[in-house]
Amino acid sequence: MKFEELLAVVGDEPLFETGFLLAGDVDPAGVHRQLSRWMKAGRLYQLRRGLYAVAPPFQRVHPNPFLVANRLVPGSYVSLQSALGHFALIPESVPVTTSVTTGRPGQWNTPLGTYLFRHIQPDFLTGFRRTLLMGGQEALLATPEKALLDLVYLEPDGDSPAYLTELRLQNMDGLDLNELRRLAEASGKPKLRRAAERIVHLAEIEAEEYEPL
Repeated sequence: MKFEELLAVVGDEPLFETGFLLAGDVDPAGVHRQLSRWMKAGRLYQLRRGLYAVAPPFQRVHPNPFLVANRLVPGSYVSLQSALGHFALIPESVPVTTSVTTGRPGQWNTPLGTYLFRHIQPDFLTGFRRTLLMGGQEALLATPEKALLDLVYLEPDGDSPAYLTELRLQNMDGLDLNELRRLAEASGKPKLRRAAERIVHLAEIEAEEYEPL
């Protein structure tokens, strides 16, 4: 296979897996050798075993970091600071893409950025949805309410007034406070129930500050 043929096969896919190239009457060993050569030539990025992206200037579509995170660890979803930043609930930019998974935690350092995965219990795997991103790509992303509760759940003293204040939450009129309370109650975790009530209180303070005279 020539590189031009690879580009034609991949088309506008931002990422592709080895299996994508092995359909039909092909030589698997030959495909792997070619992939290795193109990586060494800087034409391809390997993100993990079997997962690739076409490198600039050859790529047609730049992969969204949230899509990359989903594909690096199947079954994970983007949450925590990355989701909060996406929804403009915190003021800081977030250089590392953060996700949660029921699998092993870990960090992936790739040519397309750094990706951090935190572990949660299987019974807490809820509150996310497939979300349309810029460029027509899609990824599994926590709702704003679940992203907050995931962060509280994973951080020591995450329910403390000091920690919640340090987050400098903003634009909280975009939060569904009833949904926040429902998720916290459904978790059965007192820590999350306490945090939900404190976040509701912060949202009420913000609303009063911006209430027109």
